[in-house]
Amino acid sequence: MQTFKVGPDYIDPLFHRAISGRPCRNLDVILTSPDYVSACVGYHSQGMDAVLIEGVMGLFDGRGGSHEGSTAHIAQLLQAPILLVLDVQKQAASVAAVVYGFCHYNPSLEIAGVVLNRVASDRHRQLLEAALAPLGVPILGVLYRDQALALPSRHLGLVPPQESREFQALGDRLAHLGNTCFDWERLTPLLAPAPPPPDPPFNVSPLTQVTIGIAQDAAFHFYYADTLDLLRALGATLIPVSPLRDTHLPTDLQGLILGGGFPEVFAPELAANHSFLGSLRQAIQGGLALYAECGGLMYLSQGIETFEGHYYPLVGYWPTVAHMGKKLTLGYRQATALQTTVCVQAGETVQGHEFHYSCLSVPPARPLWQLAGEPEGWGNSRIHASYLHLHWGGHPQWAIRFLQQAARAG
Repeated sequence: MQTFKVGPDYIDPLFHRAISGRPCRNLDVILTSPDYVSACVGYHSQGMDAVLIEGVMGLFDGRGGSHEGSTAHIAQLLQAPILLVLDVQKQAASVAAVVYGFCHYNPSLEIAGVVLNRVASDRHRQLLEAALAPLGVPILGVLYRDQALALPSRHLGLVPPQESREFQALGDRLAHLGNTCFDWERLTPLLAPAPPPPDPPFNVSPLTQVTIGIAQDAAFHFYYADTLDLLRALGATLIPVSPLRDTHLPTDLQGLILGGGFPEVFAPELAANHSFLGSLRQAIQGGLALYAECGGLMYLSQGIETFEGHYYPLVGYWPTVAHMGKKLTLGYRQATALQTTVCVQAGETVQGHEFHYSCLSVPPARPLWQLAGEPEGWGNSRIHASYLHLHWGGHPQWAIRFLQQAARAG
Protein backbone atom coordinates (compact mmCIF):
# COMPACT_ATOMS: atom_id res chain seq x y z
CA MET A 1 0.00 0.00 0.00
CA GLN A 2 1.16 3.52 -0.82
CA THR A 3 -0.07 6.27 1.48
CA PHE A 4 -0.32 10.02 0.95
CA LYS A 5 -1.17 12.96 3.20
CA VAL A 6 -2.92 16.12 1.98
CA GLY A 7 -1.22 19.31 3.13
CA PRO A 8 2.11 20.20 4.74
CA ASP A 9 1.92 18.14 7.95
CA TYR A 10 4.97 16.12 9.01
CA ILE A 11 3.62 14.09 11.94
CA ASP A 12 0.69 12.18 10.40
CA PRO A 13 2.91 10.77 7.61
CA LEU A 14 5.13 9.23 10.30
CA PHE A 15 2.20 7.07 11.42
CA HIS A 16 1.46 6.01 7.85
CA ARG A 17 5.09 5.04 7.38
CA ALA A 18 5.18 3.12 10.65
CA ILE A 19 2.14 1.07 9.60
CA SER A 20 2.77 0.61 5.88
CA GLY A 21 6.56 0.36 5.94
CA ARG A 22 6.79 2.84 3.05
CA PRO A 23 7.44 6.61 3.03
CA CYS A 24 4.21 8.60 3.03
CA ARG A 25 4.10 11.38 0.43
CA ASN A 26 2.67 14.86 1.06
CA LEU A 27 0.23 16.25 -1.52
CA ASP A 28 0.31 20.03 -1.35
CA VAL A 29 -0.63 22.11 -4.40
CA ILE A 30 0.43 25.31 -2.63
CA LEU A 31 3.95 24.24 -1.72
CA THR A 32 4.37 22.45 -5.07
CA SER A 33 1.78 22.56 -7.91
CA PRO A 34 -1.27 20.65 -9.19
CA ASP A 35 0.85 18.98 -11.88
CA TYR A 36 3.40 17.91 -9.28
CA VAL A 37 0.70 16.40 -7.05
CA SER A 38 -0.80 14.42 -9.93
CA ALA A 39 2.60 13.11 -10.99
CA CYS A 40 3.56 12.26 -7.41
CA VAL A 41 0.48 10.12 -6.87
CA GLY A 42 0.75 8.37 -10.20
CA TYR A 43 4.46 7.65 -9.97
CA HIS A 44 4.49 6.34 -6.40
CA SER A 45 1.33 4.26 -6.95
CA GLN A 46 3.05 2.07 -9.55
CA GLY A 47 3.03 -1.57 -8.53
CA MET A 48 0.85 -0.94 -5.49
CA ASP A 49 -2.22 -3.01 -4.61
CA ALA A 50 -3.84 -0.09 -2.84
CA VAL A 51 -3.53 3.68 -2.48
CA LEU A 52 -4.81 5.62 0.54
CA ILE A 53 -4.84 9.42 0.85
CA GLU A 54 -5.49 10.98 4.26
CA GLY A 55 -7.18 14.36 4.07
CA VAL A 56 -6.49 17.49 6.07
CA MET A 57 -8.87 19.35 8.41
CA GLY A 58 -12.45 19.34 7.07
CA LEU A 59 -13.17 18.24 3.52
CA PHE A 60 -13.45 21.76 2.10
CA ASP A 61 -10.98 23.63 4.33
CA GLY A 62 -8.14 25.12 2.31
CA ARG A 63 -5.81 28.09 2.34
CA GLY A 64 -7.16 31.19 4.05
CA GLY A 65 -10.77 30.00 4.13
CA SER A 66 -10.77 29.04 0.44
CA HIS A 67 -10.87 25.55 -1.07
CA GLU A 68 -7.32 25.85 -2.44
CA GLY A 69 -5.22 22.96 -1.19
CA SER A 70 -8.15 21.33 0.60
CA THR A 71 -8.93 17.62 0.59
CA ALA A 72 -11.78 18.34 -1.82
CA HIS A 73 -9.35 20.17 -4.14
CA ILE A 74 -6.99 17.19 -4.19
CA ALA A 75 -9.85 14.70 -4.67
CA GLN A 76 -11.16 16.72 -7.61
CA LEU A 77 -7.68 17.05 -9.11
CA LEU A 78 -7.08 13.29 -8.90
CA GLN A 79 -10.70 12.29 -9.59
CA ALA A 80 -10.48 10.18 -6.44
CA PRO A 81 -13.47 8.83 -4.47
CA ILE A 82 -13.95 10.20 -0.96
CA LEU A 83 -14.57 8.20 2.20
CA LEU A 84 -16.03 10.41 4.94
CA VAL A 85 -14.92 9.55 8.48
CA LEU A 86 -17.60 10.95 10.80
CA ASP A 87 -17.39 11.49 14.54
CA VAL A 88 -20.94 10.39 15.43
CA GLN A 89 -20.60 10.72 19.18
CA LYS A 90 -23.78 12.20 20.72
CA GLN A 91 -25.79 12.25 17.50
CA ALA A 92 -28.11 9.90 15.64
CA ALA A 93 -30.62 11.28 13.11
CA SER A 94 -28.53 14.44 12.69
CA VAL A 95 -25.82 12.43 10.94
CA ALA A 96 -28.08 12.30 7.87
CA ALA A 97 -28.05 16.09 7.60
CA VAL A 98 -24.26 16.14 7.86
CA VAL A 99 -23.79 13.54 5.13
CA TYR A 100 -26.46 15.15 2.93
CA GLY A 101 -24.63 18.47 3.22
CA PHE A 102 -21.29 16.98 2.23
CA CYS A 103 -22.85 15.19 -0.75
CA HIS A 104 -24.63 18.27 -2.10
CA TYR A 105 -22.21 21.08 -1.24
CA ASN A 106 -20.11 20.12 -4.27
CA PRO A 107 -21.97 17.50 -6.35
CA SER A 108 -18.96 17.00 -8.63
CA LEU A 109 -17.18 15.12 -5.83
CA GLU A 110 -17.74 11.39 -5.42
CA ILE A 111 -18.71 10.61 -1.82
CA ALA A 112 -18.24 6.86 -2.05
CA GLY A 113 -19.13 5.98 1.53
CA VAL A 114 -18.81 6.80 5.20
CA VAL A 115 -17.05 5.40 8.24
CA LEU A 116 -18.87 5.89 11.54
CA ASN A 117 -16.38 6.68 14.30
CA ARG A 118 -16.95 6.60 18.08
CA VAL A 119 -20.22 4.67 17.93
CA ALA A 120 -21.50 4.17 21.50
CA SER A 121 -23.38 0.85 21.23
CA ASP A 122 -25.17 -1.55 18.91
CA ARG A 123 -28.38 0.40 19.47
CA HIS A 124 -26.60 3.63 18.54
CA ARG A 125 -25.34 1.93 15.39
CA GLN A 126 -28.87 0.87 14.43
CA LEU A 127 -30.12 4.45 14.80
CA LEU A 128 -27.30 5.74 12.61
CA GLU A 129 -27.91 3.12 9.95
CA ALA A 130 -31.62 3.96 9.88
CA ALA A 131 -30.89 7.68 9.55
CA LEU A 132 -28.48 7.18 6.64
CA ALA A 133 -30.46 4.56 4.73
CA PRO A 134 -32.61 7.05 2.73
CA LEU A 135 -29.48 8.79 1.41
CA GLY A 136 -28.12 5.66 -0.24
CA VAL A 137 -24.56 6.40 0.91
CA PRO A 138 -22.98 3.10 1.96
CA ILE A 139 -21.55 2.62 5.44
CA LEU A 140 -18.14 1.07 4.81
CA GLY A 141 -16.85 0.98 8.36
CA VAL A 142 -17.97 1.21 11.98
CA LEU A 143 -15.61 1.92 14.87
CA TYR A 144 -16.96 1.74 18.39
CA ARG A 145 -15.90 4.18 21.06
CA ASP A 146 -12.76 2.88 22.78
CA GLN A 147 -10.65 5.15 24.95
CA ALA A 148 -7.80 2.64 24.73
CA LEU A 149 -7.33 3.70 21.10
CA ALA A 150 -6.65 7.33 22.01
CA LEU A 151 -3.11 8.48 21.25
CA PRO A 152 -1.21 11.08 23.31
CA SER A 153 -0.63 14.55 21.93
CA ARG A 154 1.36 17.67 22.80
CA HIS A 155 1.76 21.23 21.53
CA LEU A 156 2.35 20.42 17.82
CA GLY A 157 -0.12 17.51 17.60
CA LEU A 158 0.20 13.77 18.12
CA VAL A 159 3.30 12.44 19.81
CA PRO A 160 5.30 10.84 16.94
CA PRO A 161 5.10 7.04 16.70
CA GLN A 162 8.76 6.48 17.60
CA GLU A 163 8.10 8.20 20.95
CA SER A 164 4.59 6.85 21.58
CA ARG A 165 4.53 3.68 23.66
CA GLU A 166 0.74 3.75 23.36
CA PHE A 167 0.93 3.52 19.57
CA GLN A 168 3.56 0.80 19.62
CA ALA A 169 1.34 -1.28 21.92
CA LEU A 170 -1.69 -0.95 19.65
CA GLY A 171 -0.37 -2.83 16.61
CA ASP A 172 -2.31 -6.07 17.03
CA ARG A 173 -5.43 -4.24 18.22
CA LEU A 174 -5.45 -1.93 15.20
CA ALA A 175 -4.88 -4.85 12.83
CA HIS A 176 -7.85 -6.68 14.35
CA LEU A 177 -10.07 -3.61 13.98
CA GLY A 178 -8.94 -3.19 10.41
CA ASN A 179 -9.93 -6.76 9.60
CA THR A 180 -13.30 -6.76 11.36
CA CYS A 181 -14.73 -3.23 11.24
CA PHE A 182 -14.73 -2.48 7.51
CA ASP A 183 -16.69 -3.72 4.51
CA TRP A 184 -13.67 -4.76 2.47
CA GLU A 185 -15.73 -6.15 -0.40
CA ARG A 186 -16.94 -2.64 -1.20
CA LEU A 187 -13.95 -0.74 0.15
CA THR A 188 -11.17 -2.55 -1.74
CA PRO A 189 -12.17 -1.31 -5.24
CA LEU A 190 -11.97 2.28 -3.98
CA LEU A 191 -8.31 1.77 -3.06
CA ALA A 192 -7.23 0.73 -6.55
CA PRO A 193 -4.44 2.96 -7.93
CA ALA A 194 -5.06 5.10 -11.01
CA PRO A 195 -2.98 4.56 -14.17
CA PRO A 196 0.47 6.05 -13.49
CA PRO A 197 2.14 8.77 -15.58
CA PRO A 198 5.41 7.74 -17.22
CA ASP A 199 7.72 10.12 -15.35
CA PRO A 200 8.53 10.91 -11.71
CA PRO A 201 7.26 14.21 -10.28
CA PHE A 202 10.72 15.72 -10.76
CA ASN A 203 12.84 14.90 -13.80
CA VAL A 204 16.49 15.50 -12.92
CA SER A 205 19.85 13.91 -13.67
CA PRO A 206 22.72 13.30 -11.23
CA LEU A 207 24.48 16.60 -10.71
CA THR A 208 27.40 15.89 -8.43
CA GLN A 209 28.55 13.35 -5.86
CA VAL A 210 28.38 14.92 -2.43
CA THR A 211 27.79 13.60 1.06
CA ILE A 212 25.02 15.32 3.00
CA GLY A 213 24.14 14.77 6.63
CA ILE A 214 20.45 14.62 7.56
CA ALA A 215 19.62 15.19 11.22
CA GLN A 216 17.48 12.15 12.06
CA ASP A 217 16.46 11.45 15.64
CA ALA A 218 13.67 12.21 18.09
CA ALA A 219 14.58 15.92 18.11
CA PHE A 220 14.82 16.42 14.34
CA HIS A 221 12.80 14.41 11.83
CA PHE A 222 10.49 16.73 9.87
CA TYR A 223 11.32 16.02 6.23
CA TYR A 224 9.27 15.57 3.09
CA ALA A 225 10.07 12.19 1.54
CA ASP A 226 10.18 13.79 -1.91
CA THR A 227 12.86 16.25 -0.80
CA LEU A 228 15.14 13.42 0.27
CA ASP A 229 14.41 11.51 -2.94
CA LEU A 230 15.29 14.59 -4.98
CA LEU A 231 18.64 14.97 -3.24
CA ARG A 232 19.46 11.33 -3.95
CA ALA A 233 18.37 11.69 -7.59
CA LEU A 234 20.78 14.62 -7.92
CA GLY A 235 23.66 12.43 -6.78
CA ALA A 236 23.80 13.11 -3.03
CA THR A 237 24.65 10.41 -0.52
CA LEU A 238 22.51 11.03 2.57
CA ILE A 239 23.98 10.12 5.96
CA PRO A 240 21.74 10.11 9.07
CA VAL A 241 23.14 12.25 11.87
CA SER A 242 21.88 12.49 15.45
CA PRO A 243 22.52 15.70 17.41
CA LEU A 244 21.10 13.79 20.39
CA ARG A 245 23.31 10.68 20.32
CA ASP A 246 26.34 11.26 18.06
CA THR A 247 29.52 12.59 19.61
CA HIS A 248 30.60 14.42 16.46
CA LEU A 249 29.71 15.06 12.83
CA PRO A 250 31.06 12.61 10.25
CA THR A 251 34.29 14.08 8.92
CA ASP A 252 33.40 13.58 5.25
CA LEU A 253 30.21 15.68 5.24
CA GLN A 254 30.01 18.51 2.71
CA GLY A 255 26.58 19.69 3.78
CA LEU A 256 24.09 19.29 6.62
CA ILE A 257 20.31 19.61 6.77
CA LEU A 258 18.72 20.31 10.17
CA GLY A 259 14.99 19.75 9.73
CA GLY A 260 12.20 20.64 12.09
CA GLY A 261 11.11 18.58 15.04
CA PHE A 262 11.09 18.99 18.80
CA PRO A 263 14.38 20.50 20.00
CA GLU A 264 12.39 22.21 22.79
CA VAL A 265 11.33 18.80 24.15
CA PHE A 266 14.87 17.43 24.03
CA ALA A 267 16.70 20.66 24.88
CA PRO A 268 18.41 19.24 28.01
CA GLU A 269 19.87 16.31 26.06
CA LEU A 270 20.89 18.49 23.11
CA ALA A 271 22.60 21.01 25.38
CA ALA A 272 24.40 18.24 27.25
CA ASN A 273 25.96 16.84 24.06
CA HIS A 274 28.91 19.23 24.20
CA SER A 275 31.11 17.23 21.86
CA PHE A 276 28.57 17.27 19.04
CA LEU A 277 27.87 20.99 19.51
CA GLY A 278 31.60 21.69 19.31
CA SER A 279 31.95 19.52 16.23
CA LEU A 280 29.13 21.38 14.48
CA ARG A 281 30.54 24.79 15.39
CA GLN A 282 33.90 23.77 13.96
CA ALA A 283 32.29 22.45 10.76
CA ILE A 284 30.33 25.68 10.25
CA GLN A 285 33.52 27.71 10.67
CA GLY A 286 35.14 25.42 8.11
CA GLY A 287 32.56 26.29 5.46
CA LEU A 288 29.96 23.50 5.81
CA ALA A 289 26.88 24.09 3.64
CA LEU A 290 23.98 24.22 6.10
CA TYR A 291 20.20 24.32 5.69
CA ALA A 292 18.00 24.60 8.80
CA GLU A 293 14.22 24.79 9.15
CA CYS A 294 12.24 25.75 12.27
CA GLY A 295 13.64 23.38 14.91
CA GLY A 296 16.95 23.48 13.06
CA LEU A 297 16.92 27.29 13.25
CA MET A 298 16.24 27.08 16.99
CA TYR A 299 19.16 24.68 17.43
CA LEU A 300 21.53 27.16 15.75
CA SER A 301 20.50 29.97 18.13
CA GLN A 302 22.21 30.82 21.41
CA GLY A 303 19.79 28.50 23.16
CA ILE A 304 16.19 27.56 23.92
CA GLU A 305 14.04 28.80 26.78
CA THR A 306 11.43 26.07 27.30
CA PHE A 307 7.76 26.36 28.20
CA GLU A 308 8.78 25.87 31.83
CA GLY A 309 11.23 28.78 31.69
CA HIS A 310 14.42 26.70 31.72
CA TYR A 311 17.27 27.85 29.48
CA TYR A 312 19.56 25.48 27.58
CA PRO A 313 22.55 26.78 25.56
CA LEU A 314 22.98 25.31 22.09
CA VAL A 315 25.09 25.98 18.96
CA GLY A 316 25.17 29.76 19.39
CA TYR A 317 25.75 30.65 15.74
CA TRP A 318 23.03 33.32 15.63
CA PRO A 319 22.87 36.03 18.33
CA THR A 320 19.30 35.25 19.37
CA VAL A 321 17.42 32.97 21.79
CA ALA A 322 14.40 30.81 20.93
CA HIS A 323 11.64 31.35 23.52
CA MET A 324 8.75 28.89 23.74
CA GLY A 325 5.40 30.64 24.21
CA LYS A 326 1.65 30.17 24.13
CA LYS A 327 1.05 31.79 20.74
CA LEU A 328 0.86 29.43 17.78
CA THR A 329 2.23 30.67 14.47
CA LEU A 330 0.54 28.59 11.78
CA GLY A 331 -0.23 28.83 8.09
CA TYR A 332 0.96 29.16 4.54
CA ARG A 333 3.25 32.09 3.83
CA GLN A 334 4.48 33.85 0.73
CA ALA A 335 8.00 35.11 1.24
CA THR A 336 10.50 37.05 -0.86
CA ALA A 337 14.21 36.40 -0.36
CA LEU A 338 16.14 39.53 0.64
CA GLN A 339 19.53 37.88 0.22
CA THR A 340 21.09 34.93 -1.55
CA THR A 341 21.62 31.88 0.64
CA VAL A 342 22.77 28.33 0.12
CA CYS A 343 19.49 27.50 -1.68
CA VAL A 344 17.49 30.63 -2.60
CA GLN A 345 18.42 33.72 -4.59
CA ALA A 346 17.75 37.31 -3.61
CA GLY A 347 14.45 38.48 -5.09
CA GLU A 348 13.02 34.96 -5.36
CA THR A 349 9.43 34.57 -4.12
CA VAL A 350 8.44 31.25 -2.53
CA GLN A 351 5.47 29.55 -0.90
CA GLY A 352 6.17 27.99 2.48
CA HIS A 353 4.49 26.94 5.70
CA GLU A 354 5.00 27.88 9.36
CA PHE A 355 4.01 25.85 12.44
CA HIS A 356 5.69 26.76 15.73
CA TYR A 357 5.19 28.07 19.26
CA SER A 358 8.60 29.67 19.61
CA CYS A 359 9.84 33.13 18.74
CA LEU A 360 13.31 34.65 18.57
CA SER A 361 14.47 37.25 21.10
CA VAL A 362 16.47 39.30 18.57
CA PRO A 363 15.43 39.86 14.93
CA PRO A 364 18.05 39.24 12.24
CA ALA A 365 20.22 42.22 11.32
CA ARG A 366 20.16 41.08 7.67
CA PRO A 367 16.94 39.09 7.32
CA LEU A 368 16.63 36.26 4.89
CA TRP A 369 12.95 36.86 4.03
CA GLN A 370 10.34 39.54 3.81
CA LEU A 371 7.53 37.40 5.20
CA ALA A 372 4.00 38.68 5.83
CA GLY A 373 5.42 42.19 6.00
CA GLU A 374 8.02 41.25 8.60
CA PRO A 375 11.74 40.36 8.37
CA GLU A 376 12.47 36.69 9.11
CA GLY A 377 15.26 34.18 8.85
CA TRP A 378 19.03 34.20 9.03
CA GLY A 379 21.43 33.31 6.28
CA ASN A 380 24.42 33.93 4.06
CA SER A 381 25.98 32.31 1.01
CA ARG A 382 26.70 29.11 2.97
CA ILE A 383 23.78 28.94 5.41
CA HIS A 384 19.99 29.13 5.26
CA ALA A 385 18.06 29.15 8.56
CA SER A 386 14.37 30.00 8.81
CA TYR A 387 11.06 29.10 10.43
CA LEU A 388 9.65 28.63 6.92
CA HIS A 389 9.23 25.02 5.78
CA LEU A 390 9.85 24.53 2.05
CA HIS A 391 9.02 21.55 -0.18
CA TRP A 392 12.09 21.06 -2.38
CA GLY A 393 10.48 18.31 -4.46
CA GLY A 394 8.39 20.83 -6.36
CA HIS A 395 11.33 23.24 -6.75
CA PRO A 396 14.47 21.29 -7.73
CA GLN A 397 16.49 24.50 -8.13
CA TRP A 398 16.75 24.81 -4.34
CA ALA A 399 18.28 21.36 -3.99
CA ILE A 400 20.59 21.97 -6.96
CA ARG A 401 21.95 25.19 -5.44
CA PHE A 402 22.42 23.54 -2.06
CA LEU A 403 24.38 20.63 -3.52
CA GLN A 404 26.48 22.92 -5.70
CA GLN A 405 27.45 24.97 -2.65
CA ALA A 406 28.15 21.78 -0.70
CA ALA A 407 30.44 20.55 -3.49
CA ARG A 408 32.34 23.84 -3.42
CA ALA A 409 32.60 23.66 0.36
CA GLY A 410 34.00 20.14 0.13
